[in-house]
Amino acid sequence: MLIHEIVEFAARRDPAETAIVFEDVALDFGDLDDRARRMATVLAARTGPGDRIAVLSHNTTDYVTLFAAASLAGVVLVLLNQRLHPTEWADQLERTDTCLVLGQTDLLEQIGGTSTLSWADLAEATDVAETLVAPRPSDERDPAWIIFTSGTTGRPKGAVLTHRSLLAGVMNASIGRPVRPDDIYVFPFPLCHVAAYNVLIQHLHARPVVLLERFDPAAVVDAIDRHRATTISLAPTMIAALLDDPSFDARRLGTLRSIGYGASAIPVEVLRRGLDRLDCDFAQGYGMTELSGNAVFLDARLHRRAAVGEEHLLASAGRPGPLAAVRLADDGEIEVRGDQVMAGYWNDPETTSAAFTDDGWFRTGDIGRIDDEGLLSIIDRKKDLVVTGGENVSSREVEDVLQAHPSVAEVAVIGTPEARWGEAITAVVVVRAGHHTTAADLIDHCRSRLASYKKPRRIEFVESLPVNASGKIQKRELREQFG
Repeated sequence: MLIHEIVEFAARRDPAETAIVFEDVALDFGDLDDRARRMATVLAARTGPGDRIAVLSHNTTDYVTLFAAASLAGVVLVLLNQRLHPTEWADQLERTDTCLVLGQTDLLEQIGGTSTLSWADLAEATDVAETLVAPRPSDERDPAWIIFTSGTTGRPKGAVLTHRSLLAGVMNASIGRPVRPDDIYVFPFPLCHVAAYNVLIQHLHARPVVLLERFDPAAVVDAIDRHRATTISLAPTMIAALLDDPSFDARRLGTLRSIGYGASAIPVEVLRRGLDRLDCDFAQGYGMTELSGNAVFLDARLHRRAAVGEEHLLASAGRPGPLAAVRLADDGEIEVRGDQVMAGYWNDPETTSAAFTDDGWFRTGDIGRIDDEGLLSIIDRKKDLVVTGGENVSSREVEDVLQAHPSVAEVAVIGTPEARWGEAITAVVVVRAGHHTTAADLIDHCRSRLASYKKPRRIEFVESLPVNASGKIQKRELREQFG
């Protein structure tokens, strides 16, 4: 199955059913399928089969339409994170040899050297285009999306998600968190994240998606109330923000039956408050970009057990979905196998090889354990990442930027607990002899070179960093000291 066939099949079954609601615009599946085919005609005239095109935009109906249109046109979609620095966009476009970037004019104006097409210009061309009757030939093993993800090397890597891997992720999640025939789903995450596969999940079942431009607690309450939504995906930090916001009104959220969350475990006090103030279930998914979504699920029943005393369950990510196999390596690293695993990293055979075992299991970089109930818990990270507000940030990437500051002799970046964001990016700095700097100066230095969410929130100055006998910095000690 190919990505565009999700919309095609939904349009064939129920063309008048609403597919996307965004602001004051609603598209039914018949409209979405027709618009995708016209958009594909425009793309096919400007590209060759297998070419890479990128999208740089906040959430819009055009963004969702592009998922099907790119598949129909037989091109690979590079999902650029709009929160990145323009230099980071340029690097990713160059590495993927992207020939065309689509999106919002104000963002496209910050890109140089690559052909661009704004949503407005694309709409004008799409309106007069013929309907693409036959899609370009594609195979389900062909790349569909490339999403760049942080890793231990510091330089983001382009995870290649195929039509097969994305559809396998969609099917596994459909079983792990079933979609009901009357569901109406709210999507508040950026579509540039792998979380966008949630849109594909709903459309596979011909159910509507209420799309928000970005997460805002008041907008979430309004969307659920106006559209009588039944399900939503949120990060634990978003759930806490929703419960704390002045706009929160449980009476306006009465249709909500389930909140799915991921990116990190949920604090028990947040779960209890949610269960107390909302008449709905909670469900967790554990996954990552390289897995085309979630592969492990903690269901509503286990959350209810946790809320009434079995708090240890919230430290668990749950049980593997039926379409993914999970095992622990000798050192405890979680390994996953299944069709939903990515094909590899774009044009990076060495890193791809290192990410897989000799017998084909993907190394997640997380350390875990499995208890007597078969529940998987994440107990540490093998990858040197900080997870802040649902975003993965490479410690190495931030360290490299700080190390370039003339007053920094040594630096180690760690994640420290933070109520709102889950973890705060914390830089522990040794100042070069004879130099002087301040926390504000170092944060400004990072702001000018990195996406805003990657800059440190805390700077701690020390005389020296703890190291072991081989000279390796002991970050565990720093986490204990500053956590």
